[in-house]
Amino acid sequence: PKTDIVFLKVHKSASSTVMNILFRFGETHNLTFAFPIGGGNQLFYPRHFMARFVEGFSPSSPRRFNILCHHMRFLQPEVHKVVSRSAFYFSILRNPVKLMESSFAYYKGATAFSRVRSLEEFLRQPYHYYSPTDGDRHYARNLMTFDFGFNPDGEVSAERVKLMLKAIEASFDLLLISEYFDESMVLLKEMLCWDLDSVVSFPLNIRDSSTKSQLSDTVVEKIKDWNRLDWEIYTHFNRTFWERIDRDIGRERMQREVKALRERQGELARTCLQGMGSVAPKHIKDSSLKPLQHGSARILGYNLKQGLDKETERMCRRLVTPELQYSSALYKKQF
Repeated sequence: PKTDIVFLKVHKSASSTVMNILFRFGETHNLTFAFPIGGGNQLFYPRHFMARFVEGFSPSSPRRFNILCHHMRFLQPEVHKVVSRSAFYFSILRNPVKLMESSFAYYKGATAFSRVRSLEEFLRQPYHYYSPTDGDRHYARNLMTFDFGFNPDGEVSAERVKLMLKAIEASFDLLLISEYFDESMVLLKEMLCWDLDSVVSFPLNIRDSSTKSQLSDTVVEKIKDWNRLDWEIYTHFNRTFWERIDRDIGRERMQREVKALRERQGELARTCLQGMGSVAPKHIKDSSLKPLQHGSARILGYNLKQGLDKETERMCRRLVTPELQYSSALYKKQF
């Protein structure tokens, strides 16, 4: 199994669920994490990543960490200083239309969104609310482009897009697609030589559907235009994702693997969860399992079954512990 891993945690793209998978694998295999100094949950985002943001890093004795997975704005030369040269790099992408709808609900307090009632209103005249000089502008435009380290306000020329895609391809071994999450996990498991249980998960940091809004075709097209760089990244890597599946796994085997993954998830849900699924924040009984609530989004969580034996309880708890709580527990353990 590969144990040196860099995961670029792109915002609002099922990346908290992937992070939980990395936390569990790291914890059960006694791996080290490149934590933000002081145990925060972001590596001084939205600044470009620097090795000195990592707790325990010192230029004089460059210590290598196994897993780098907290929110950061990617800058590979600095990342190289904290992980081994042979580390496996991956990230996950999401359709920019869904991503922007989610970002609008989650980052309602961002400068560009704070004065509008709806996404439609914002898109009618975006430059009325959006300024490239705002410190939090990235939440409102080309968020993936920004997380990968590029300028979200850059011009969209064929040449520039080509260079950007080339740079991402040169840095990353694998780009997953959140709309095909189960297929993504099968592909990840193959590439990392992990077993099935290592990539099984319950969806974390997801919104209650009552806070999701339906978008008209006009709005969808406006979102694509406004986030043109993200759209180019997404469509390109969605295509290469399926090309890779055809090349390395094949559709038939992929179907079998996805079926096995879903069956195992169902088994674990029956074992671990009260009521088999996620619940609204007010119904979460154990306060240590309550996810952070943000913006106008209502973030769901889980209740564990009572009376589980110690070993099962520990395994189940790992699966449903929200990112911030899990991160700070691992930080305390490591330092």
